[in-house]
Amino acid sequence: MDTGYDVIDDSLYSRQRYVLGDSAMQRMAKSNVLLVNIGGLGVEIAKNIVLAGIKSLTIQDGSQATYLDLGCQFFITEDDVKSGKNRAETSAVRISELNPYVSVRTLTNQLTELLDLEYLKEYQCVILTETSLDVQLRISDFCRKQNPQIMMIVADVYGVFSWTFCDFGDTFDVVDPNGEEPKQVFISNVTKDNPGEVTTLDNMLHGFETGDLVRFKEIRGMDSLNGTQCKIKDLSKFDAPANIHLGMLTTECFKQKHGHLPGVWCLQDADNFVQLAAEENIKLTNKLEELDTTLLRQMSLTCCGRLAPLCATLGGIVAQEALKALTGKFTPLHQWLHLDAAEVLNGLEVKPSDSFQPVQSRYDALRICVGGELCQKLATLKLFMVGCGAIGCEMMKNYALLGISTADQGKLTITDHDLIEKSNLNRQFLFKPHHIRKAKSTTSAASAKEINPALIIDAHQNKVWPQTEADIYHDKFYESQDVVVNALDNLEARRYVDSRCVTNQRPLLESGTMGAKGHVQVIIPHLTESYSSQRDPPEIEVPYCTLKSFPAQIEHCIQWARDKFESTFVQKPQLHNKFWSTNNADDVIKRLSDGQSIDGCVTASKVLYARPLNWIDCVTVARLKFEKYFNHRAKNLLHIFPLDTKMPDGSLFWQSPKRPPTPVNFDPQNPTHMLFITSWAKIIASVCGVPWAKADVTEDTMKAILLKVQVPEFRPSGKRVETDENAGKTEETEITGDDLKDSANRIQTTLLSKPQAFQPLSTAEFEKDDDSNGHIDFITAASNLRATMYNIETVDRLKAKRIAGRIVPAIATTTAAVAGLVTIELIKLVKKAPLEHFKNCFLNLALPIFLFSEPGPVEKVTMLSGTTYTLWDRWEIRGNKNFTVQEFLNSLKEKYNAIADSVIHGVKMLYVPIIPAHKKRLRQPMLQFLKSASSKKYVDLVVSFKAAADDTEVEQEGPPVRYFFGI
Repeated sequence: MDTGYDVIDDSLYSRQRYVLGDSAMQRMAKSNVLLVNIGGLGVEIAKNIVLAGIKSLTIQDGSQATYLDLGCQFFITEDDVKSGKNRAETSAVRISELNPYVSVRTLTNQLTELLDLEYLKEYQCVILTETSLDVQLRISDFCRKQNPQIMMIVADVYGVFSWTFCDFGDTFDVVDPNGEEPKQVFISNVTKDNPGEVTTLDNMLHGFETGDLVRFKEIRGMDSLNGTQCKIKDLSKFDAPANIHLGMLTTECFKQKHGHLPGVWCLQDADNFVQLAAEENIKLTNKLEELDTTLLRQMSLTCCGRLAPLCATLGGIVAQEALKALTGKFTPLHQWLHLDAAEVLNGLEVKPSDSFQPVQSRYDALRICVGGELCQKLATLKLFMVGCGAIGCEMMKNYALLGISTADQGKLTITDHDLIEKSNLNRQFLFKPHHIRKAKSTTSAASAKEINPALIIDAHQNKVWPQTEADIYHDKFYESQDVVVNALDNLEARRYVDSRCVTNQRPLLESGTMGAKGHVQVIIPHLTESYSSQRDPPEIEVPYCTLKSFPAQIEHCIQWARDKFESTFVQKPQLHNKFWSTNNADDVIKRLSDGQSIDGCVTASKVLYARPLNWIDCVTVARLKFEKYFNHRAKNLLHIFPLDTKMPDGSLFWQSPKRPPTPVNFDPQNPTHMLFITSWAKIIASVCGVPWAKADVTEDTMKAILLKVQVPEFRPSGKRVETDENAGKTEETEITGDDLKDSANRIQTTLLSKPQAFQPLSTAEFEKDDDSNGHIDFITAASNLRATMYNIETVDRLKAKRIAGRIVPAIATTTAAVAGLVTIELIKLVKKAPLEHFKNCFLNLALPIFLFSEPGPVEKVTMLSGTTYTLWDRWEIRGNKNFTVQEFLNSLKEKYNAIADSVIHGVKMLYVPIIPAHKKRLRQPMLQFLKSASSKKYVDLVVSFKAAADDTEVEQEGPPVRYFFGI
């Protein structure tokens, strides 16, 4: 099979390209990797690097599939175990289906100390799992002697502990340490001191961090600085947990001494293991002053098992390190990393028990780690997962391996309203090419059941939002769930699910990724804050005048192009349709001629008059727009504000960040100029229902049309140009009598010359993933033309698409790591671990950095009355059909020591005492004012309370109040 790729398939790799870039992608496409042993960790690594798009992967494994594999190796089936198939051969078939560009080969002999290693020379990277220390040392020595050196990674998972080691040599070059887009800030002043001081413009945070490199450009007065670089400060290093490291060394020593790993939950072996660790510690150069005997015993008791989500986490990390080795993209691990999930063991009774012993079950690898009782609790779990995309696929795989929702009492409910696209295949490994355009939820459910047929899954294709709250995802539904898991990619949906979990007091596991970054948040009723408790800083809004007339960065140009797209191809067609569906042309002409204005008449008349009816018209309109936007507007700005214009304080008007424009002269030989014309013509043709063929967009045809276009000469405009950065977009200027007459003339002319122009228009809803529609071509061309006009650096199509489409960069490695960490927290939830055992996480695989913290505790609010509550609290009042408003208020005071001041239901004021008529309501039944909700058993009310403070009455908010009708 021909493998690798010369031209990157953007429809497959689009999200990954935003993270890694084309050069790294091309280097991967020429790289060969050897992976030794494909157990639970190995298959995770293989999945991730094959999805990434290397040239070839060779899997070397001489072992047969066993029941222990089924608990963590998702490409091995029970039939493979029963028939004794080789792990490499049975896995390679399924791994090769992940990416058609990657060649997957197998070697079925074991890698031993005696094997001739010359065959390793064909690989650029060797990854070792499940190998002995002797083999690791021998291969390390061989790889280091090669020229160029072969990159080597070693990794393993023992029970709930894991580690990895990377050796990329002494001269490894990092071409991009973090993958971040370079930040741009504007400088107001640079001193000549040594060291010099650089000051940014007022009210602008530069956002740089310690260790960043800054490059100067466009400096005036100190030209020698242009092109130079300065470094701010060195970064600190990352330390590894010494006790886990000692435990890993002890595991190897135990195997060498006894010929096997410590027995499953064997207390005698655990004692011997601790003693051996103490002996090994004495031999170390950097000895541990005190051994963590609890941790060492845990490692001994569980090392024969494999915790699947820990394999997923480490598999994502190791795969990313392999990609770093192949490409030089991102900062490599500082050689050692140790991760554990020891909290899942805390509280388990350490005594001889059959609960932890393997029983020839697919859950043996898990059973050894956490015991049979916890396995059963996982099997009976009722879990609701929102989203079945990248994180969702990884979560489903983890659920299948752990046996979540496989017993009669359990159920895994999932929902996602999206369909599968080709670009999903690069990181959503449960989907294959033949699944394209099928539902994500039902497809991921079917694929997960291939891993574990016992899964009980209810797959929905619904959005989780207010419109489905009444009849599908109502309170009763949430109350039936043990836990909710977010696998979403947008902030609004996350906050909505979070609010529903708070209302119904359900635990929520929240996570997300952006490129190499990821986060995990554990949300537990009454213990932790919720997702919405913390808010990200709001995005800095670009002043309207900057977008309109004074762009300073390429992002401003792209936003301008995006706004122009929305205005021209969506809003104006919508206005046209609305206006002419409610107005008669003859009547409009008469009213305008009489001086009577009609809402939207000026814009509607312009859209109507300029509407193209054939392809030549479309190209003509596009050419005139080019001249208007990129030539005449520049000339008009310079006419209003000549280059020597001064501000009231005497400073120049055209100074940073304002850039004076330069008119762009149309050149049919310039590809960007022609791309703008062609893309505009295509889009306006689709809006106006104008047919065109491939022959119409050939270079010769387009140039022939353009030669005949009459371009008007520039005439200065009398329109005012906004320069105030605090001013927003103003509404349409006041319409004069001349405007009304001009509009009437345009409509009259159109009615006589092309009455078909009154037909409805289509709208071109922005679609970034369809290359045939011209949308991204237009954004790219328009953005770069505006950038050229203002002397701003242009961008390629990929960056324009990412910014305009607000695309979140994504890679499989981060997704796998985050999903693994979430699942570890899920296990803790099921075993009802104390708060201090849970871990929120922020990670960045590019640096790499892993920050763990205890979830933030819930904030307690104390009312002036002394009553306290948290966001998880809900006060309840139970009434009956005759229960009056006064009785409701009395109940609140008696039960919660709170005097209600107002009661609101939705947008309806049920009782507000400052409204005179409301005092009569005190004697009336509550149900009388809640008729719209009487079909339910309860309503949620917003109640404010009054209390005395400093001899004055103040109003305070309290928790939501749920009132039960009692009928």
